[in-house]
Amino acid sequence: MFLIKPLAQFGRYLLLMRRVFSVPDRWSEFFRRYVTEIYKLGIDSIAIVATISIFIGAVITIQMVLNIMSPMIPAYAVGLATRDVLLLEFSSSIMCLILAGKVGSNIASEIGTMRVTEQIDALDIMGVNSANYLILPKIAALVSIIPVLVVFSMFTGLFGGFLVSVFTQMITVTKYVYGIQAMFNEYYIWYSIIKSLVFAFVISSVASYYGYNVRGGALEVGKASTDSVVVSSVMILMLDVLLTKLLMQ
Repeated sequence: MFLIKPLAQFGRYLLLMRRVFSVPDRWSEFFRRYVTEIYKLGIDSIAIVATISIFIGAVITIQMVLNIMSPMIPAYAVGLATRDVLLLEFSSSIMCLILAGKVGSNIASEIGTMRVTEQIDALDIMGVNSANYLILPKIAALVSIIPVLVVFSMFTGLFGGFLVSVFTQMITVTKYVYGIQAMFNEYYIWYSIIKSLVFAFVISSVASYYGYNVRGGALEVGKASTDSVVVSSVMILMLDVLLTKLLMQ
């Protein structure tokens, strides 16, 4: 019996996505909202992505220096390990978990507020496909901008490690830079981008589903926002395992 409610929710989610992925009534309106959502969901997230990535990159570098003390391991391994941790996991998976909290809650609360204030009902009465009008630009915008945020996170994370090498005596700049260049595999970047595209779709669609199906008042909007972040985070972790198995064989 405990599976009935999740299955029913998944069915409603699929029905909503069917309405979302239909041809927009007015392409000009879709592109206008698309550009607005790119700025709101992507450009406004650059500051938090840069801040977190710089500090995480610095912390990873420090941890690697402190834990790689064996004379059998070359010093440049610090830069190599920092690079691989950032490229393989942090800049895609962990950063998307953080964005699930920021972007996901924003989407769910915005659409949920429109639902409880009957703005969505007004769109439906006017004959507008409200799901397509409100949700499709958000999904398209986040999926479009997420590769930019991922690559930017990689760069700023490596820059954070570079700052450690510059302002401390833990590792020289030469060895750190050599480490981040050594045995570089370009596929790691594409691997992270592919994962982030899937995660971006999960974040935007799940948050939109919970916001669109809010019933009640302001309390329910807050609950929907929280539920969207929790479900998105769990889905990202599950898909991270699956995609890693599929893409890194």
